[in-house]
Amino acid sequence: MDDKKLIVDVSKGSAALALLENGRLIEYDRESDSNKQYCVGDVYLGRVKKLLPSLNAAFVDIGDEKEAFIHYLDLGINFKSFDFFTKQLNASKNYNAFFGKVELSDPLEKEGKISEYLHVGQPIMVQIVKEPISTKGSRLTAEISIAGRNIVLMPFSNKVSISQKIASRAERTRLSRLIYSILPQNYGAIIRTAAEGKKAAILDAELKGLIRKWESSWEKVAKSKDIQLLFRENSRTTTLIRDLLNDSFTDIQINDANTFEEVCSYVSTISPGQETIVHHYTQKENIFDHFDVTRQIKGSFGRVVSMKKGTYLVIDHTEAMHVIDVNSGTRLKNDGQEDNALEVNMFAADEIARQLRLRDMGGIVIVDFIDMEDNEHRNKLFQYMKDLMESDRAKHTILPLTKFGLMQITRQRVRPVTEIDTEETCPVCHGTGKISSTLVFDEMLERDLAFYAQDKGIKKLLLEVNPVMAAYLTKGMLSSIRRRWCRKYSCSLKVVAESGFAINQYQWQNLSTREMLSSSFD
Repeated sequence: MDDKKLIVDVSKGSAALALLENGRLIEYDRESDSNKQYCVGDVYLGRVKKLLPSLNAAFVDIGDEKEAFIHYLDLGINFKSFDFFTKQLNASKNYNAFFGKVELSDPLEKEGKISEYLHVGQPIMVQIVKEPISTKGSRLTAEISIAGRNIVLMPFSNKVSISQKIASRAERTRLSRLIYSILPQNYGAIIRTAAEGKKAAILDAELKGLIRKWESSWEKVAKSKDIQLLFRENSRTTTLIRDLLNDSFTDIQINDANTFEEVCSYVSTISPGQETIVHHYTQKENIFDHFDVTRQIKGSFGRVVSMKKGTYLVIDHTEAMHVIDVNSGTRLKNDGQEDNALEVNMFAADEIARQLRLRDMGGIVIVDFIDMEDNEHRNKLFQYMKDLMESDRAKHTILPLTKFGLMQITRQRVRPVTEIDTEETCPVCHGTGKISSTLVFDEMLERDLAFYAQDKGIKKLLLEVNPVMAAYLTKGMLSSIRRRWCRKYSCSLKVVAESGFAINQYQWQNLSTREMLSSSFD
């Protein structure tokens, strides 16, 4: 079973979230407390700014510098009810009585025109479905939904839908009858897969919480029809827990007392008894350093991402797509080019599936794998990639390799790709250039050593490095990193300090043959 940990680092009005699976970083996210942050799920009262008849769409002002976009088909089948409620709600009305008496409208026609329902200056209740990306504003829908762990609440609906992943007919019937019996007038719901087997009390409590969230917006709309935030989606911390929490979650570590209390309360609501896995981290050491998150971030977000045995990826981002190039690096084996290419490609597929989730890369992704002639190998790689991507929550499509070794992946794009600058100012040129992060430099050296000692069978090696790095590798007579490496890879390693080297420069040599192997100058 997978061992999942969520590490939450709260500091200076922002939070960083790291999801670890068996100790490996697979998702990373950051959120800010800024009111100007526009996130998926947030609900606004906006104002129509401009109609676009040629696109059958409109621009809506929700307070962002970039005008948000809504298409006619995103108005939703019950738009007339939402529109009537928004316009007619005022402070003199009994909100609950008024909501319950609004008649459910006939569904909008699929071939209708947006100009028949919207006009410039009209207030409109909208929800963000895609965050602002590059020069584009938020993508909106007028079909409001409030998502919980087990239930998605649908105002101005009278239907209950059930996840197709719930296969048991008896369970589907039980859930349907239960939700219908507790839903108030003018509410519908979608029953999520997580609801399977849940007790009535848990579902009833969650449903009431979702209704309270929706009703909390009514007073704001009644008092003013100005542009305003009505309510936010859950914080990204609770959203991640809501979507992922299951029995494989073993630990949630949070270094902030308020966030700890919020998460404890939320987990106890959606999964009573499981709040015992939530812990308040109080040690002096930085929480990300303690759980080895910082090192993994530095090693995973650069343009070049190292993999096993000297192989690596090169990841480039453009306005239109993401491009990933697979390289075998220094890895050479005697198994034949075809088998070698397959093994490197399999390494790469595993890391690429992780990188897509880690960076939240969306849109079109083109992967340039190492060419393989064998159709069986190409099909094996394609199927392996599909299997790896099954755990990805974002909607995606994977196409088979072309004859040129290219694989096309499309992945749901709802927010900007996560980018972190992992480079550091060069101590030699003092900022006119950049170097790779020193935090993962020793890992890179160990990968080289493993390749030379295990794959190439070289047992006597010399490593020339900067004096600072040499001292770091040899510190401690019996417990030094150099000695640990020698024991681990059954080899002899001599570390030599070279004063002319920069902090991340190095050079490998085979002591038996005096052959130069590789260096940072290559």
